[in-house]
Amino acid sequence: MNSTAAELVRLLTVRGQTLAVAESLTGGLVAAEITAVPGASKVFRGSVTAYATELKHRVLGVDATLLAQQGAVDPQVAAQMAGGVRRVLGADWGVATTGVAGPEPQDGRPVGTVYVAVDGPFAAGSGSAAGGKVEALRLNGDRAEIRRESVRSVLALLLRELAGEQTGNERTQDTEQNGGF
Repeated sequence: MNSTAAELVRLLTVRGQTLAVAESLTGGLVAAEITAVPGASKVFRGSVTAYATELKHRVLGVDATLLAQQGAVDPQVAAQMAGGVRRVLGADWGVATTGVAGPEPQDGRPVGTVYVAVDGPFAAGSGSAAGGKVEALRLNGDRAEIRRESVRSVLALLLRELAGEQTGNERTQDTEQNGGF
């Protein structure tokens, strides 16, 4: 079990919030990491593995013109996937992965080009644009390594957002629930 995933489930549980996942290149690996954590059912709404480009539009609501002009491996596509899965599955937070794991380039993007995104109820002044944040990654390694690092990166991005959003009152409540002072 991934310690980042366990911390995400813990924080979401304390906050009473939910998570949904949209995946392309990771093909369900993000959802598998989350659901490996005991108690994940309290916070995990579900996932959409939109591997085919047209599903990103039809299921997640990614702009068809954007997909036609930029392809599926694009930062705006990642952001729209995160927002779309959040909306479609009725979650407080949505995360997404899109990119090229290889072995061949895609849409003119080299192997290892990955975008991870998070969309959620960001506080005012959090610095997020249009409700979401995207990270561009340039990963090395084989297909399996690129996919694993994409999972790690999207979970870390969400953890940073959740940790940054946690208020003093929520930290106190969390500490009390976990036997602290």
